[in-house]
Amino acid sequence: MGKIKVTAVFDIGKTNKKFFLFDAKLQEVYREYAQFDEIKDEDGFPTENLPELQKWLKDLFDRILTAETYDIKAINFSTYGASLVHLDNEGKVLGHLYNYLKPIPKDIIEEFHATYQNVPSMTGSPKSGMLNSGMQLYWLKKTNPERYGKIKYSLHFPQYISYLFTGIPLSEYTSIGCHTALWDYEKNDYHNWVYQEGINEKLAPIVASQTSINMVYNQKRINIGVGIHDSSSALLPYIFGNRTPFLLLSTGTWSISLNPFNNEQLTMDDIANNCLNYMRIDGTRVKATRFFMGNEYKIQVKKLGEHYGKEYGYHRSVKFNQALYLELIENPSTHFKFEGIQLKRKQLQKTDLEPFKTFEEAFHQLMIELMELQVRMVKMAIGDVPIRKIYIDGGFADNDIFVKLMGIHFKEYSIRTTVSPLGSALGAAMVISNKKLSKDFLKENYKMKKLIPLKLA
Repeated sequence: MGKIKVTAVFDIGKTNKKFFLFDAKLQEVYREYAQFDEIKDEDGFPTENLPELQKWLKDLFDRILTAETYDIKAINFSTYGASLVHLDNEGKVLGHLYNYLKPIPKDIIEEFHATYQNVPSMTGSPKSGMLNSGMQLYWLKKTNPERYGKIKYSLHFPQYISYLFTGIPLSEYTSIGCHTALWDYEKNDYHNWVYQEGINEKLAPIVASQTSINMVYNQKRINIGVGIHDSSSALLPYIFGNRTPFLLLSTGTWSISLNPFNNEQLTMDDIANNCLNYMRIDGTRVKATRFFMGNEYKIQVKKLGEHYGKEYGYHRSVKFNQALYLELIENPSTHFKFEGIQLKRKQLQKTDLEPFKTFEEAFHQLMIELMELQVRMVKMAIGDVPIRKIYIDGGFADNDIFVKLMGIHFKEYSIRTTVSPLGSALGAAMVISNKKLSKDFLKENYKMKKLIPLKLA
């Protein structure tokens, strides 16, 4: 029996680093996960451990390349966005990949927006500090001109991982278009501020997401992809598997509502409500909304466990209780002081758990309050597009209360959940292998479950 012909994908998240092999029918045949402790940048802020990540990538790929079981024909990469790796004239990393949560001094942000007006709406990028990766370069230019001057290329994270294998510095559209504050969607080019600051000189040549480099790597001829932004990649299987408009609710640390069928320019009101744009591989914009739901959820669940004497993880066993839900919404009220969510809601001085006798009661109330924001964000992303189908993927697809509440609030929609962990990895494999999906692919491979709407008493 000969070796199985496969496409390899490295899918790099902030927490989990994943490696997949897909066969000719895009079926997963192998996976491997790793996690690394963060290191600290020069200011003591936690950040990605690039040296350790680089070693893992190379060691793992070299091992699989020489394995008797698999014949790797292509490799691609998907990673989280809002991250740049800076290279000097010799191709060596300068400084760190800065954490997108690292704060930028307020005076620098104010100076930028006083100099360059309307950047958020034109680039589909709400003011978000380092999450606007273009601002990382502006900040570096202003605060560390010596290091900035040594930069030959600043590569978006997916393209840096590709560069490790090809040695060719490139930029790619989905990475440029994800809330970077770099790309003017109307002009279909970098925004004027990028040219005025000379930042375009630090950015590598742009190629399409489908680009691959056919080269010899470790004495084996392989097609090597240029990498893709993970959220844009995660959309691909759904886009190719659907003929009618849909919304993808991608849940995890961030809850992101992605509407690939709404490509209108964002208004100032949209920007004020945390709407943003991602980019499809064909260059069209995707209207999206986001909020820091998973991060807030983790903070609050930990506090609930401490208050009610439950170990972290107990919340995963709590199922939706209809009677309890109806009792809680009879007199709607706000009890949780959210710490990481900036969206407009009633602000409390502190969390009030006194009315709730049990962990289960308080947990249901937490989910009700988070869902109030989630509903608002989903509706904004849908806009006027005639959508009747919502997919929920990521961590909250396993949260019984979250899914049931979505069903209650969107009962006129067909809601499907997926338990597939493939996410953006499959999209990255599709881009480089140029394979088309069968109409039943999502159902068969994503373990789709259709939500049966509850009949509330």
